[in-house]
Amino acid sequence: MTDKTPPDQNVITATQAWLKSVIIEYGICPFAQRELERGSVYFSVNHDTKIEPCLLHLMLECDRLDAEPGIETTLLIYADAFAEFDDYLDFLEIAESLLAEQGYEGVYQLASFHPDYCFQGAEADDAANYTNRSPYPMLHLLRETSIAQAVASHPDPESIPQHNIELTRKLGLSKMQALLAACFPVDR
Repeated sequence: MTDKTPPDQNVITATQAWLKSVIIEYGICPFAQRELERGSVYFSVNHDTKIEPCLLHLMLECDRLDAEPGIETTLLIYADAFAEFDDYLDFLEIAESLLAEQGYEGVYQLASFHPDYCFQGAEADDAANYTNRSPYPMLHLLRETSIAQAVASHPDPESIPQHNIELTRKLGLSKMQALLAACFPVDR
């Protein structure tokens, strides 16, 4: 029997490739390049498959952000959990509630990414879903103060989502699928 668990470095490498070749290259998040270049993005890989340990992972990463101001944002990558998008959405809802219960509302915010991300009301094959499709299920833990500063420095932050929808649809489903597939190591 072979172990299908990807080594952490392969998971991180795929995630970094996605950040560079999709999110930054196409300007989906106009703030990502600065943080990646500064080395202030922390990549945290988790191999748990149950909700409780995954929630603990989230709380530990909040503790890390509390203790390490040089980390601007954390990507919590769930390499072995939440393969089904609906299961991921259930987890996301619990995670957001937990942040509020633990006093982190207004301190940290979650953004959500999943390989099968599908916006409510969208068709599964809508290329616009690729604004939130990632190599692995993940939570993006962001500092609220940093979000406010970044948004204040952007000339038109309200236009970002619509720009991304138009861009990904213009690039097309095949191109977006190919970009995401290209993030994985060849020996996957």
